[in-house]
Amino acid sequence: MNKKKVGIIAGTAAVALAVAGAAAWYYLKGNGVAGNSADKVYVETVSSLLSANSGSQSRYSGIVEAQETWDVNKDSEREIKEVFVKEGDSVEEGTPLFEYDMEEVQGEIQQAQLELEGMQNDITNLQSQINQLSREKNAAPEGEKFEYTADIQEKQNTIKQTEYNIESKKAEIQKKQESLEKAVVTSKIAGVVKAINESGTDMSGETAAYMTVLAVGDYRVKGTVSETNVQFLSEEQPVILRSRVNEEQTWNGTISKIDTQNEEKSDNDMYMDSGSGAEKATKYPFYITLESTEGLMMGQHLFIEMDEGQTETKEGLWLFEGYIVQEEGEAYVWASNDKNKLEKRIVELGEYDENLGAYEITGGLTGEDAIAFPMEGLYEGVTTVTDVSEVDYSSPLYNQEGEEGEGDEGSEDGEMPDEENLSDDLSEEAPNELMDDLSEGRFDKDLMDGEEGSADGEGDSADGESEDGEGDSADGGSEDGEGDSADGGSEDGEGDSADGGSEDGESEE
Repeated sequence: MNKKKVGIIAGTAAVALAVAGAAAWYYLKGNGVAGNSADKVYVETVSSLLSANSGSQSRYSGIVEAQETWDVNKDSEREIKEVFVKEGDSVEEGTPLFEYDMEEVQGEIQQAQLELEGMQNDITNLQSQINQLSREKNAAPEGEKFEYTADIQEKQNTIKQTEYNIESKKAEIQKKQESLEKAVVTSKIAGVVKAINESGTDMSGETAAYMTVLAVGDYRVKGTVSETNVQFLSEEQPVILRSRVNEEQTWNGTISKIDTQNEEKSDNDMYMDSGSGAEKATKYPFYITLESTEGLMMGQHLFIEMDEGQTETKEGLWLFEGYIVQEEGEAYVWASNDKNKLEKRIVELGEYDENLGAYEITGGLTGEDAIAFPMEGLYEGVTTVTDVSEVDYSSPLYNQEGEEGEGDEGSEDGEMPDEENLSDDLSEEAPNELMDDLSEGRFDKDLMDGEEGSADGEGDSADGESEDGEGDSADGGSEDGEGDSADGGSEDGEGDSADGGSEDGESEE
């Protein structure tokens, strides 16, 4: 075999290899399986998603309190002499709570009694004067009687005014005596002393109860809701209450009252407003009547959820609808295969639960399968991980906006896919027709020349460029840039045909 024949065979092999690579890259690119080794997506098993179903519910904070609460307000004009209880003490109806300092009141009563005696003496004196004037009037001449009459009437009016003042003073004394009798404040209900507020004001400086007593008996739950969420609550709405320690422990109840007339006081209720920064978010109390109080403690903190059937045990596999993609009459999820690669997994859907927002999965998926939440840009073949810390959120998968053209090049630097992976992809995914063409040396001319380049050398071919930048044919560029035929370039750069080159350097057909 002469050297020319060897060159022809070697050139043909090179062409086949180059075309195979180009065709494979084109196929992979066109079928959307180009990716990046840095791309990773987090997956969770279906069973773990089902067990965390309660986490998707909106929650509010609540605290167990007594059905009846008695606020003891302090007389702002009196000082406390002695307090007989402390926070947490149990009290019965009639138990002394505290005593006012009544020394000042006792002095006021004594002073009022002296004033009362003085007014009574004034009336006695005035009556004596009236009697004397009446006698003098009878003995006086007719012309002088008018003056006596006017004087008598004036003193009678004074007596009437004094009598009115006496009644007012008596009422004042009676009131002070009653307050003296109530110097010791006793409990009206049996319960527990919840709080004692020495200052008489709350954190905002508003007037507050001096002492609060919680009644003993049935409990209720007091929750708080912000002004932005209060619209989602309504009276008689069923709720589920969960223990903060063990969320499997639950109680059922119904919202009995939403008190939008009395806002909750808190210094930490803030929300962000895009126009003015941090703003205070008003919170309102709402109250829940419990079906059972067994296992609850006074002051216990709870989670409050709207009862949407999340505690019901449903047979079968139910998956939140957000994980399911429905296109062209088919439903699928993004699932991890046995090679820890992402794939589209066709699933069969059964009934739909509107309250849970979930579909029954009747086929194609099990509880042990791991799935990813659908997001824009997911593709089959991306590596899956079960540890979220392994996800690189700076990779191209999570930074698609503004990266023009990267998705078409198959790698970060735009190079061809790895040869080993490429051969696997070809053997598994390329059409049979493409493999047949490659094995028999047939290939598409447009594919070899590129999508933009033409056969006459204006565009670049699949294997590279010539030294002077002019387009070359599939086998490689000649030194002078003139196009060569498929069997390889001649020494002088003139193209030879498959059976021998012509002397004028033009390729024979």
